[in-house]
Amino acid sequence: MNCLNSARDLREALDSVMAQTCQDFEVIFWDNGSTDASPDIARSYGEKVRYFRGTVTVPLGAARNLAIAQARGRYLAFLDCDDIWRPRKLSAQMALFETRQDVGLVSTDTEIFDGKRVLRRIFAESAPVRGRVFTQLMQRQWISMSSAMIRREALDGLDAHGQWFDESLNVCEEADLFYRIAHDWELDHVDEPLTLWRVHGTNTTFRKFGQFADETLRILAKHRRLYPDYDQEHAELVSLLTRRAAFQKAVALWREGHGRQARAAIQLWRHDSHKHRLFWWASYLPGVCFDMAARLYFALPARLRR
Repeated sequence: MNCLNSARDLREALDSVMAQTCQDFEVIFWDNGSTDASPDIARSYGEKVRYFRGTVTVPLGAARNLAIAQARGRYLAFLDCDDIWRPRKLSAQMALFETRQDVGLVSTDTEIFDGKRVLRRIFAESAPVRGRVFTQLMQRQWISMSSAMIRREALDGLDAHGQWFDESLNVCEEADLFYRIAHDWELDHVDEPLTLWRVHGTNTTFRKFGQFADETLRILAKHRRLYPDYDQEHAELVSLLTRRAAFQKAVALWREGHGRQARAAIQLWRHDSHKHRLFWWASYLPGVCFDMAARLYFALPARLRR
């Protein structure tokens, strides 16, 4: 658990850990410089919580690496301080790991909630694919951070390439880690909503699309460096990531009021999908219409958004 001023929801999150049917765990609690009551709440749980506090506040990817370095278990699970686990979460994932030595990561279905009610279940219609799913995960990243459990051996293999979480990334560091595990290991999934992912207010994904565009291309460059013959073996992913980054850049440009530059960014792909065509015409509207368009987009069913 990585914490920075999370007192409001922290006790509920920690209580969900203590209520696990599997009790063979330790909590690595990395405090990234909290100034609220978070340290007192974490320490109140006694020996089950190993509390650490950084001397300076660092980006989340770096803080996650500091916490991982303290972990002693064969498996590592992640819980953001405002999310919740249902009681069977750890035991259901460990059961899959114990029977499949080639599995590097196990996720669970996740329900999105606002603190009072469940808004939707991510895999209500169908479960994600399992096995060697690097290409599919790159096409659609479906793993919520608080649902992920990773075999320590899989993480240690990543460290041979330089690091666990890429500390140069700020919005894609989690996806980047999952991609690299999926490249070398099989993935599995518990088709049961054992993770609750708390959302706060308006979705801010679109507001970070400039960062997403930059980091998408950096991930592509990393894959080309790490994996020989990447362009030949994954030509469709190279095209996908290039197109995705262009769209993300276009969204950022439109939001800033640069509709003409936004259209230029996706000129090559304007006819590729309904989403690109709709965005092309939306970009003729002034940038102040961005928030309304974002709300309409996120109100669509997930199938249409994809």
